[in-house]
Amino acid sequence: MIKIIQQSNIPTIKPLKVIQLIDSLSPGGAEIMAVNIANAMANNGLESHICATRQEGALKAKLGLEVKYLFLNKKNTLDLKALKKLVHYIKFNEISIIHAHATSYFTAFLVKLGLPKVRIVWHNHFGNSKNLRLDKKNILSLVSKTFYTIISVNNELNQWAQLNLKAKHFQYLPNFALYGAINSKETLLQGSNEKRIVCLANLKSPKDHLNLLKAFEIVHKKHKDWTLHLVGMDFKDVYSEEIKSYRLAHHLEACVFLYGSCSDTQYILEQASIGVLGSKSEGLPVALLEYGLAKLPVVVTDVGECGTVVNNMENGLVVPPVDEERLAEALVFLIENENRRKEFGENLYIKVGLNYSENAFITQLITIYNFE
Repeated sequence: MIKIIQQSNIPTIKPLKVIQLIDSLSPGGAEIMAVNIANAMANNGLESHICATRQEGALKAKLGLEVKYLFLNKKNTLDLKALKKLVHYIKFNEISIIHAHATSYFTAFLVKLGLPKVRIVWHNHFGNSKNLRLDKKNILSLVSKTFYTIISVNNELNQWAQLNLKAKHFQYLPNFALYGAINSKETLLQGSNEKRIVCLANLKSPKDHLNLLKAFEIVHKKHKDWTLHLVGMDFKDVYSEEIKSYRLAHHLEACVFLYGSCSDTQYILEQASIGVLGSKSEGLPVALLEYGLAKLPVVVTDVGECGTVVNNMENGLVVPPVDEERLAEALVFLIENENRRKEFGENLYIKVGLNYSENAFITQLITIYNFE
């Protein structure tokens, strides 16, 4: 087994007190990153806080013992009781930086109105930022004047932020992945061992599960013993119903399985043979980095930062988005080439370890926190 050994060189310019702000602790890319950052800060001896504003969730159990936790139970956008609770917490703990993830930026903005000396670092995880509704884009542009730094998870988002938003600093910083200290084993995947394809992605339109289902239908005609496993939150909306209706209409119930939101990611990936993401837009998916940690060979679409992480035919396969034929061809190639699967998985593991590690990320993040 190849082991990636990281030596800590975390800068210690000045004491930091930072709170990660996230709307929910249900598994998702932004939510996982908020928890990973909070844990990594604590792992490196820094005072670390995290606040879930609207919902708790399975990721709460992933928080390290040294991470200080606050739940607001916010009922609406202008919930004054929740807002006062957060302001009091920040003042009491002498927190100087709010690291707001995804949609939690507006809560951070409201806090800053009462605590003007607090810095806001907004973490842009939205792979589809350029297609934001005009009203949401206008609100984001307005409140971004109060942001000290905007962190974007890929270069395209960083360029978009610089063109459309008003922060003092802009920074590209790729995501990182890590497994929790405890590898819980709860989710048992259906299907045959060594013949499972897994997709870690909440059931949201940008993830384009329908394109993946169409591709897998082609794959299944040739390799009937292989199965597809969709792991991610089911919002029980129109998009979710489209996925389920397609599965039923095309008689895929015996080979395509849906599990909903699961927290035992490591155990799930240990049961898989191939990782796939068929998205039509992305930032830098944490799921892809988790595939790398698990040494899975991958097929990804060329969106967001996926094509930077995966070098085609070196550590995985990259195909165009919204093209079920090319996606199917790539999956069939991996199914029929076991040696290449092993080679790609090992190579992706090495790249993730060297370029998307906790240590490299936190070193850069603390430099960003200390921008003057």
